[in-house]
Amino acid sequence: MQLEPKDLYEKLEFDKVLDLLQEECYGELGAARAAKIVPETQRFQAERKLTETDEYRISLEEDKFPMTNYENTQQELKRLEIVDFVLPEEGLKKINTQLRLVKAIFKFFSPQRQRAYPTLFKVIKGVDFDEQLGEAIDKVIDEEGNIRPDASPALGGIRRAIGSKTQELERTFRKLITKYRNAGYLSDSVESIRNGRRVLTVPAEHKRKMRGIIHDESTTGRTAYIEPEEVIEINNDIFDLYTDEKKEIYRILKELSTTLRPYIDVMRDYQDLIVEFDVIQAKANLAQKMKAYKPILKAEPTLGIQMGKHPLLYLKNKAMGKEVVPFDLQLFGKNRMLVVSGPNAGGKSILMKSVGLMQLMVQSGMLVPADEISEFGMFERIFADIGDQQSIEDDLSTYSSRLKNAKTFLDHADEKTLLLIDEFGSGTDPKIGGAIAEAVLHELNRREAFGIITTHYSNLKVYAFKTPGIVNGSMLFSHEELSPTYQLKVGTPGSSFAFEIAEKTGFDKRLLSYARKRTGKNEKATDELLVDLQRDLQVTQDKLKDLEEREGKLQKLIKNYETLHKDLEYQRKKFKLTQREQELQLTAQNNKQIENLIREIREEANLEKAKKLAETVRKKREAKADQVKDLREEIYYRAPTAKEAAKGGIKVGDFVKMRTGGATGKVEAINKKKAMVQMGMMHLEVNLRDLQHANAPLEVNATKSVRTDTAQSMGEFVPKLDIRGMRLDEAVQTVETFVDKALVSGHGELRIIHGKGTGALRTAVRRKLREYRSVMNINHPKPEAGGDGVTLVELG
Repeated sequence: MQLEPKDLYEKLEFDKVLDLLQEECYGELGAARAAKIVPETQRFQAERKLTETDEYRISLEEDKFPMTNYENTQQELKRLEIVDFVLPEEGLKKINTQLRLVKAIFKFFSPQRQRAYPTLFKVIKGVDFDEQLGEAIDKVIDEEGNIRPDASPALGGIRRAIGSKTQELERTFRKLITKYRNAGYLSDSVESIRNGRRVLTVPAEHKRKMRGIIHDESTTGRTAYIEPEEVIEINNDIFDLYTDEKKEIYRILKELSTTLRPYIDVMRDYQDLIVEFDVIQAKANLAQKMKAYKPILKAEPTLGIQMGKHPLLYLKNKAMGKEVVPFDLQLFGKNRMLVVSGPNAGGKSILMKSVGLMQLMVQSGMLVPADEISEFGMFERIFADIGDQQSIEDDLSTYSSRLKNAKTFLDHADEKTLLLIDEFGSGTDPKIGGAIAEAVLHELNRREAFGIITTHYSNLKVYAFKTPGIVNGSMLFSHEELSPTYQLKVGTPGSSFAFEIAEKTGFDKRLLSYARKRTGKNEKATDELLVDLQRDLQVTQDKLKDLEEREGKLQKLIKNYETLHKDLEYQRKKFKLTQREQELQLTAQNNKQIENLIREIREEANLEKAKKLAETVRKKREAKADQVKDLREEIYYRAPTAKEAAKGGIKVGDFVKMRTGGATGKVEAINKKKAMVQMGMMHLEVNLRDLQHANAPLEVNATKSVRTDTAQSMGEFVPKLDIRGMRLDEAVQTVETFVDKALVSGHGELRIIHGKGTGALRTAVRRKLREYRSVMNINHPKPEAGGDGVTLVELG
């Protein structure tokens, strides 16, 4: 990622966030890696890191991830590379601590947790843990880092002998103390240690009365420190045993070092794994302190922050018991740049820095203090012009430094650039500075760059008002209290309120009156006109949006009406067809009676009357038959719909059914206008025009198969659902599917994680759950287990 200027981290205070991150690390290696974090430019990399952090944050609430303090073993592993080098006990203790930690991490990822934290699990997926390494060290080193007494049979024997000799020394020494104390040969302190040996403290006048070795004398010469002759041999034996112990320990450590040497690369991988989890947990713990969440990450550049707060300001105010005013910054449609105006100390610069800092954090895989439905895009360049950058060494004035920055921006800015410019155009004559700033803004907008720009210049507010791609914004000011509210309003330019603020600070009214006269009416009129125009535009846009929504609803109603009308017309005609068919059938049933009547008439020799009667009956039957035929043509042989036309004509292999209804069959052959259709065990020859496309018939499995599939589905169901980051409609649909599966699988208790945010997801979840009669109870866990961010469901 290209960052300008070079001290951008300091300008946006990202360096302070990294400092806080380092403080959250358990080890120096994790802190060192955290200090070198750089923003990603590939969405999949940033998304992976964000998800890792978010899953770890969730684990802090629900599961205790086994991360703890660890030490740097780089030096130990480097020395271990030297052939025959023997690692000391302290070095082996460090390595053993790391192996124990890695073992705990691998143990943490049970099958259930692998499903709960899939992205975290991928961190260890490519690494195999060799338990033999830990076992080899555990046989020699205990948890405190000391050599075990049973590290080898020889060592065990030596230590038992030392214990035995030490007891013998104790018994003998006690006897000697009693003996010489009764003789009056000992001083008040009785005994001491000299040259690593236990000695008696004897006054100088008695030292010739005791046989043994004088190890030392006091500075005054009044006391001698004597090792009695009776314990010299015992002490010599103990000394020899300790020497043997050291040799045996050296041999054991050398053997263990030789065992570990082939696994140096593996142990480096383990250390790297620990460091990676250390950085992830540091991000998660910092996110908890900031009350930060994972936003929605888009591949294309986007600014859609909701309920955002400056991370460092939030921590500062939290410690002081103060609230931070959140901001919503959503640039819709083609709008990419926001020109923010308003009073001094009203929060313009904090807003701009908040956006830049949060963007750096998101692309670095860090959660941000904003609502979970906030949207951040990916930028490849972040440029900033903040503060006074004048330099005596580089012969740069304040305005010269601003022009230099503008030149850099113009050389590199494109549609994947985020610009953060404070007090745009300031530092020189307002008219000239404003004109140059407008020219730069025009070019940056032409290149489709994104940006947050703060200014007091009216010409830039006017330019933003009339230029597509740029929108005005203002930090609101309370006229009643004559103080800023720190609230952002997108779509309306703001005034500097310089006179009002000066009046509040106690400025002389006579001087303010003079200043107002010198300012003139034009400046004030321009600001007021711009605000009015912006307000009218906003009202118009709101009305237009409302009309578009109404038109959309109307179109849906019209479409629904047309569909219902077609269905009603179809049902009416079908009902009429049924009536006519019944009448035709009734006519056929009465044929016999009519024929008997005609026969009677013929018998009476009234042939003319019989002919007329037969003709009348024939015409009635033909009329009813024509009506039935017309209705059938209209209902069953209507013009195909767009969906039916898209499927094309009927082909061999298609599944079809009769237009008049019935079972589904498969086309085996087509001969001109007829088709051979297999329906079950029957083969029928049917006119093509009497057939229509149908879905493939369902295959009914045997009972045993159904039970097997159900059992598998029940085994795969996990009674926990995380819908954070989903849109409202998507979340509701997901919850519905989740509860349906729970009812099928027979689970009684469910856990739905939706986050706190604005409460919209929580309300939607509760509303959907109330639709189920099987839902017996809906509540939330304790705050430490998620509180209002989690919904617990009991099914009856």
